Amino acid sequence: MQDSSSPALLALENGIVLKGRSVGASGERACELVFNTAMTGYQEILTDPSYRGQGVVMTYPQIGNYGCCTKDDESRACWTEALIMRECSPVSSNWRADSTLPEYLIKHNIVAMDEVDTRELSLMLREQGALRAVISTEDLDEKSLILKAQTHTPLEGRDLAAEVTTKVAYDWSEGQDQDYKAPGIPGSQESLPLVVFDFGVKRNILRCLVSAGFTPHVVPASTSAEEVLALNPSGVFLSNGPGDPSAVTYAHQSIRTIAENGVPVLGICLGHQILAHVFGGKTSKMKFGHHGANHPVIELDTGRIDITSQNHSFAVDEGSLESASLQVTHRNGNDGTVEGMQHSQLPVFSVQYHPEAAPGPHDSAHLFARFRQLIEDKTIQTP
Repeated sequence: MQDSSSPALLALENGIVLKGRSVGASGERACELVFNTAMTGYQEILTDPSYRGQGVVMTYPQIGNYGCCTKDDESRACWTEALIMRECSPVSSNWRADSTLPEYLIKHNIVAMDEVDTRELSLMLREQGALRAVISTEDLDEKSLILKAQTHTPLEGRDLAAEVTTKVAYDWSEGQDQDYKAPGIPGSQESLPLVVFDFGVKRNILRCLVSAGFTPHVVPASTSAEEVLALNPSGVFLSNGPGDPSAVTYAHQSIRTIAENGVPVLGICLGHQILAHVFGGKTSKMKFGHHGANHPVIELDTGRIDITSQNHSFAVDEGSLESASLQVTHRNGNDGTVEGMQHSQLPVFSVQYHPEAAPGPHDSAHLFARFRQLIEDKTIQTP
């Protein structure tokens, strides 16, 4: 880790500049700045493709004290543009760790800084909304950095799924580690073929699908309906991912064709938002989004409350669902936003949150088993 003589600046589009210490790679990154309230899971956050285009402020004051373990990577690369912390631990205390957080940041070329009042910064983001920002260890001219932040391209209208999706299709066979297996995902003797649209899929999603009795075949985001139907899958899964769901237009018609052919579909996060557009609904940019591991979600039919892991900056507009044949099944317990939907006629449902957690609680892991049951029954069930 670089010492206190290695300065870093964080410039925001509102003209505020924060000074801190560089604890990662040298360089400069422009991003949309959001805050995450999770106490742990920084490595999973860094490797979550859904954070493409965004820098993350961790609200918990000390980050990195358990180090990093290669096995915990959620994808093939680090996608988060930058990491902002109050205090980055230079050491790790964890038998699984194979590096410290600063070593990991440098290895993966992530620009990061600490010695920042992240609570105050998070309050600013709550009040003003997510802000465009530039973090730099090279250009220390405040006026220059502010201008760069103000001219950075906003997230709205950007198709970032195309940047993180796999280039070629592949099969996935690894299930969950038995020592860390989430409850609510019973194994099955018969394995069902499943096509996974990769808009930025996390590895633990694939592990959960395997544990629920599926054999995932992961395909690029731009895969056509004809290609998918030719594989004769038992179901189709729409993954999480970054950017604006309205911009992923090439996937909208393909998924509609697949669903109208009677193939059961489950979408999460970006996949949930894309499904809204598929059936004529709309999404909108949230003020500061949901990024954390303790969001309560209420299942409307049963009153069940799951504590969930979430990471999204867009949300489904409930008013747009009236003519889309989609019914709201779940709501956020904090702000009432749409957290789940179900089609009124087709075997299609979706949730905004992350049932695979990583990081986060396992309350909603049962959704993978529900998807399996939906396929087996070939009837519409409340997710």
